Amino acid sequence: MRFTPPSGFTTRPTLEGTFGMAASTHATATAVAQAVLERGGNAFDAAVAGGFVLHIVEPHLNGPGGDLVGIFQSAGAVEPTVLMGQGPAPAGATIAHFRGEGLDLVPGAGGLAAAVPGAVDAWLLLLRDHGTWELGDVLSFAIGYARDGHPLLPAAAATIARVAELFREAWPSSAALWMPGGEVPAAGALVRNPAYAAVLERLAAAGDGAADRGARIDAARQEWKTGLVAQAASDFLAQPHRHSSGRDHAGVITPEDFAAFDAGYEPAVTAGFRGYVVAKAGAWTQGPALLEALRILDGFENEALDPATARGAHTIIEALKLALADRDAYFGDAAHPALVAGLLSEEYVASRRAEIGERASREWRPGALPGIAPFYPPLNQEPAGDGTPAGVGEPTVAKTGATRGDTCHIDVVDRWGNLVAVTPSGGWLQSSPTVPELGFCLGTRLQMTWLDEASPAALRPGTRPRTTLTPTLVSRDGAPVMALGTPGGDQQEQWQLPMLLRMLVGGYTPQQAIDAATLHTTALVDSFWPRTRTPAGVVAEDRLGDDVIEELRARGHDVTVSGPWSLGRLSAVGIDRSRGVLWAAANPRGMQGYAAGR
Repeated sequence: MRFTPPSGFTTRPTLEGTFGMAASTHATATAVAQAVLERGGNAFDAAVAGGFVLHIVEPHLNGPGGDLVGIFQSAGAVEPTVLMGQGPAPAGATIAHFRGEGLDLVPGAGGLAAAVPGAVDAWLLLLRDHGTWELGDVLSFAIGYARDGHPLLPAAAATIARVAELFREAWPSSAALWMPGGEVPAAGALVRNPAYAAVLERLAAAGDGAADRGARIDAARQEWKTGLVAQAASDFLAQPHRHSSGRDHAGVITPEDFAAFDAGYEPAVTAGFRGYVVAKAGAWTQGPALLEALRILDGFENEALDPATARGAHTIIEALKLALADRDAYFGDAAHPALVAGLLSEEYVASRRAEIGERASREWRPGALPGIAPFYPPLNQEPAGDGTPAGVGEPTVAKTGATRGDTCHIDVVDRWGNLVAVTPSGGWLQSSPTVPELGFCLGTRLQMTWLDEASPAALRPGTRPRTTLTPTLVSRDGAPVMALGTPGGDQQEQWQLPMLLRMLVGGYTPQQAIDAATLHTTALVDSFWPRTRTPAGVVAEDRLGDDVIEELRARGHDVTVSGPWSLGRLSAVGIDRSRGVLWAAANPRGMQGYAAGR
């Protein structure tokens, strides 16, 4: 038996060239990033320009009031770096305050769940330190689309329709922006956001008269943290408003919270797999779970890692369940300093590998790490939201505004060898009421915290919520060869893993790996409100095949079959160093992701 060969058909080619490549979850953001490369910008200029455009073209998936995680390796650098754009809980966001509001969980929608926005400061930091362009030039694309309009995606129109009643009854400022004339806009309608255009122009103008490019960008960062945005958002959300709890609460974020946050850089955590080194962000994200799963799977023969077979799919799912149980028990901003080293140690990985049997486990099984006590979250098995399986389609939004797994992604590689992948999210149009002066709302990342001091991911002022955002960088022989990522909340690692296995073990091309049928487990504690779990749940695209799906069921998995092109929104760029060729690939699912380059 050998690894299942790829289909002879792909939805689009793996692009190849030598100049530069971009790939993202929206064709317009990709086109903007490529336009920057064509005008002499580097990968970082391009990624930042495309990232701000994502605020305009995928407003139901990210916004300036949200957050991001990036990973990159500059040409000539010896190791990858993590871009940290996850803001912390405000000073007033205490467990006692939330309990006093009658809450057992942090709401999934509403300003009380807002962490300090981190995305904009992180984009500006990356541009200052690694880009070459002036801020006004980088922002010009997003300003143009915000002021002049961009066609509304069908998925964004559907999102607005789902929350139209909430907007009309409780969030009138959101209705004013997203439902002009009181009606849900049709897919393809030109949507304008002059308030946000003015915010961006204000940032670009903040550095007028500054001595140099770096000082001009720092002036924009200061304006973001201490000017109109911080004051208007704090004042507006201090007014009680409807949350997904069904009750009205006031936000606790203040201008002082905005001013206290700085985006930054961190070293990546890494693990070896089949001669490659895979790099992720630390345990304040779910990144180390992918590394643990790869280390577990590295002990199996190649045939056991094939997602297109029942044996391979079962093995992959069971490894993910173990790694994600460890995530839920141990990960968070307060994770033990020795956690990642312990998770990836040979002894621990071997013990976890031995727990994979021939049948699906229905247990939530974190491992035992010496000197580190696991947290036991509530294992709520009731269905969430409207009953739609987690991660099916995009987005999954309740009428209350609670949202699961909405995100976007962008990757860029340039002719100098700079490689960057960024996953922005949060601040979705349905997160909390639109701040009228700003044209955007704040995110709800605090819903990923627990109101329990025992958790390393507990709600604590000044600490970061454990985010699901998790881009990946892969190296070989000391040089980066690939950057990738996907939206999808708890599915982000799960959809990246089959792609990596198909490429690194099965020899698939990037586009073949992205196009291939995939699956994921729901046997985890959902990171999003209301934090549910399905003990042996699996969601699989029907293209996986009846034989594979039936054997998974025979092994004890509770399989939900989804549409043929419903799971994952992966994109990737890379460098084939044996040929000196750059490449890019993008996801066809959702009919909006695209790659470009030459």
